[in-house]
Amino acid sequence: MSRIGKAPIKLPENVTFTHEETRVKVTGPNGKIEMDIPFEGKYELKDNVVTIIPADDSKGAFYGLTRSLINNMVIGVSKGFSKSLKIVGVGYKAQVQEKKLVLNVGYSQPVTYMVPEGVSVEVAEQNTIVVKGIDKQLVGQVSAEIRRFRPPEPYKGKGIMYADERVRRKAGKASVK
Repeated sequence: MSRIGKAPIKLPENVTFTHEETRVKVTGPNGKIEMDIPFEGKYELKDNVVTIIPADDSKGAFYGLTRSLINNMVIGVSKGFSKSLKIVGVGYKAQVQEKKLVLNVGYSQPVTYMVPEGVSVEVAEQNTIVVKGIDKQLVGQVSAEIRRFRPPEPYKGKGIMYADERVRRKAGKASVK
């Protein structure tokens, strides 16, 4: 049995949880998330607490995963998720134009990224990007795609990196005497 799967999920007051076979729906003040979860068990909703009960013959397959996915859905519709990226480099900057993120990160042309539905991108300063949304997986994926345009390099530390990321720096070429 999974220790993660055994933990109950407490729903905030303004969040509702419904399920039909493998389809799980969570609705809250920030929006609604629906997901198909291949779990052979049942969900018990009692006093705003969701408990996940595995089927006897499944031996707890997908038990912890199911609990984590539902918990992320509850947090997303109640509080939301965000990831911060910072841009380091001389002349590197970002702008938001409608549903596009325009990055000037050292290439001859600006890089344009179309922001998908369900995610909002804000540029707090010219060198700080904040990705927000209710779906944790989508927020992480969009952040990774933005970072992929110019990953941080180890010699000067230039590039797009997560706000809490530390880049291990390498020593440059030593002069030979």
